[in-house]
Amino acid sequence: MPSWLLRPLPPSGISKEVNEYLKSRCVETVCANSRCPNMCECYSTGNVSFLILGNVCTRNCLFCAVKKGSPREINRSEPETIAGAVKKLRLPYAVVTSVTRDDLTDGGAGHYRAVVKAIKRVSPLTTVEVLTPDFSGSMEAVELVTQSGVDVFSHNMETVERLYSRIRPLSNYFGSLLVLACAASFKKVPVKSGFMVGLGETEEEIIRLMKDIRETGCDLLTIGQYLRPKGSPLKVEEYIRPEGFESLKAKACEIGFKKVASGTFVRSSYRADELLT
Repeated sequence: MPSWLLRPLPPSGISKEVNEYLKSRCVETVCANSRCPNMCECYSTGNVSFLILGNVCTRNCLFCAVKKGSPREINRSEPETIAGAVKKLRLPYAVVTSVTRDDLTDGGAGHYRAVVKAIKRVSPLTTVEVLTPDFSGSMEAVELVTQSGVDVFSHNMETVERLYSRIRPLSNYFGSLLVLACAASFKKVPVKSGFMVGLGETEEEIIRLMKDIRETGCDLLTIGQYLRPKGSPLKVEEYIRPEGFESLKAKACEIGFKKVASGTFVRSSYRADELLT
């Protein structure tokens, strides 16, 4: 492993308390389900990214550690449970994301709306960011979420166009761009996206991807290193050096993004509040 991938773990005290509380309430987080390398750090600073609509995804993206298969029925009490967790943990910023639910008519958009409204009802000062799937191309679903009272709408592109069919076999590059464009067209909230590097993409492909994202009206961007989850057949093709991420950030700013987070451990939800400051 490259030296820049090694870093000390933060103190486990607060992180352990947060983790135990969430488990006791049966609250799912993308932090735990995706085996995020930032989980201890985020929990220790009070940053939590909630995972709604269950923990089983109907798609089979190779980069993701979340379980795949046939999901269970939606837990209708989940909005109130998550809102209670936000209030109990006194979260100033909460990220709400989900597995993809192609089995649902609205892709889960109505449930997103219910979760956002529940959080805002009990903790109105909490900033809420949603990180959504593509809702199978339903612009009605995108509109429903953007008008839910959410503060930031996010949808990740994940990788360059050439690699989509292999890495995201049930997703569509231009469909994801359409989601971003649709969200931006309502001019309700800032729109955000992100992608990984280290999967064999070229610099030209990355530049094209950034330009495509920016042309949708998306203002906020995250760029991070792909790290192979245990058991995934998708290997890391390259570990990008820290200076490489700085170069990508500079190019993204030249293209016109208002805020960019770029680094080895950057994830779409990592220190999400900092992109708004």
